[in-house]
Amino acid sequence: MANPGFALKKFKKEDDRTVIRLFFVLIGVFILMSILRPGYFLRQSNFISMATQFPEYGLMAIGISLTMISGGIDLAVVGTANLSAIISAKYLIAAVPRNTPPAETLPAILVAVCLALLVGLAAGTFSGFLVAKLRIPAILATLGTQQLYTGFAIVLTDGRPISGLPILYSRIGNTELFGLIPVSFVLYCLAAAAVGIILSRTSFGLKLYLVGTNAKASLYAGIENKVVLIKTYMISGLLSSLAGLIIMARVNSAKADYGAAYTLQCVLIAVLGGVDPKGGLGTIRGVTLAVLILQFLSSGLNMFEQLSNFYRDVIWGGVLIIALIVNWFITQRNEKAAVI
Repeated sequence: MANPGFALKKFKKEDDRTVIRLFFVLIGVFILMSILRPGYFLRQSNFISMATQFPEYGLMAIGISLTMISGGIDLAVVGTANLSAIISAKYLIAAVPRNTPPAETLPAILVAVCLALLVGLAAGTFSGFLVAKLRIPAILATLGTQQLYTGFAIVLTDGRPISGLPILYSRIGNTELFGLIPVSFVLYCLAAAAVGIILSRTSFGLKLYLVGTNAKASLYAGIENKVVLIKTYMISGLLSSLAGLIIMARVNSAKADYGAAYTLQCVLIAVLGGVDPKGGLGTIRGVTLAVLILQFLSSGLNMFEQLSNFYRDVIWGGVLIIALIVNWFITQRNEKAAVI
């Protein structure tokens, strides 16, 4: 059996190279957009807007990245986010009558947040159970749970958005610290830092990489693969529910089909960020850089009024294919270097 420590050292070197490449790509995209639309892109309001927008799909991208590192994938992140938000929103509306003073509203908001996070954990646990215990392929299991959670959300709302949430919730969720830093951006940074520490500084992170690298070898090494996988999907569900809470605050409502295009974007971010779809490779640093690259591109596309939004999925799909091809060439190069 290959030495796991040696293999992980090699993967760390490749992760570092990926982060460096992404950093230069980020700088290149930033300079390009600044040159094309300096009067728009470099405005303070534009940066605040971008910092408000990307945390919701950025958190889901981290969740998908974790499951991809384990050798699977979580396609249920959007369904989990929407279901968590809807259950939280229904509780808030039932628990907080209109014109309730803010002091009396805050306890209900805290309960609603906890409720949403519990829904996310439960949804992630169920997806992990299907993948780890029943050994259903992750892409099929989470595609099924995505439909299941979306179906539950539609039943709970009759297909209509839930509005009329307490104004205090929206105010808290859209607060800008010092007039510059959105609360959603702070939440993303805290979550990304926490997950990054888990991956790099804990035994669970080491086990996750080993499971994704070689599940059979990790099993023989005494790692409980099923427990690791279930925990991974639980974290993904928790991050998705946090994203759902951020979305609910930003749009001041909750609905079953919000963010339908986020799944493709999150997979694109994970792959672009250096996460190997086969498992065992990837960092939160790379994912965060990929989130920023995608946000800069998205903001740049919005600057061109003649470019229809209908082309956006074509562009994201094309970028995903290019990223996969580039990663394939890098993998082939590394395998040849290892043989030599």
